[in-house]
Amino acid sequence: MRTLALSIALALSVTAAAQSQQAAKALFDQGKWQEAATAAAALNTADGLALAAEATTAGAGLVPDNQKKALFEKAQNYARQAIAKDKNNAEAYFELARAQGRLAQFSGILQSLGLAGDMKKNLDTAVRLNPKLAGAYVALGLWHANLIAKGFIATRATGADRNQIIPNFEKAIALEPNVAVHRIEYANALLLQGKKVEAAAQLEKALAMNADTFWEKRNEAEARATLAKLK
Repeated sequence: MRTLALSIALALSVTAAAQSQQAAKALFDQGKWQEAATAAAALNTADGLALAAEATTAGAGLVPDNQKKALFEKAQNYARQAIAKDKNNAEAYFELARAQGRLAQFSGILQSLGLAGDMKKNLDTAVRLNPKLAGAYVALGLWHANLIAKGFIATRATGADRNQIIPNFEKAIALEPNVAVHRIEYANALLLQGKKVEAAAQLEKALAMNADTFWEKRNEAEARATLAKLK
């Protein structure tokens, strides 16, 4: 009887945690990134902390530049806590890499190259743990594209490969063909290579998709503005 009671209590606990995760995700989808991060981190689970990292990194895009670095570092901290709780959580490694990539944009050349190396390791780990994690392939495609755009020194120091850009985006789009942001980021990578016609084609495909969440609508507006400049 006691075993049954424990089983029921555990099942209820798991259900409550899942519902709380969904509630935090709903806040995030509404653009309430601070509330989402707080609620997700309070769950004290690997999934919750990974979501807290995602929300914090996304939120950094809405604040002044002088506040971004602290948020990217906070996001990394959430992701590392998630990994400490579950070293096999692919999302946690992906969110750590994403925060590192954003931080690198606000760092000096030496620090940014160091972050690039860590980012690649974390993305490779995320893909190894979950080969269907489309966002990680997008991030890998951008990793190669951004470093190649920086020139020979960055390419030589990190091992970035031009031939790895398109295959990674194609994997992501094959896995999630109806996620607009994958095509928007693909367009960004193509623009870094000077491929304006191909980038415009990807943006047009992205804009043909429905934008429901706060972040999707924000991405749509940015894609529309970029496409207008290309025409």
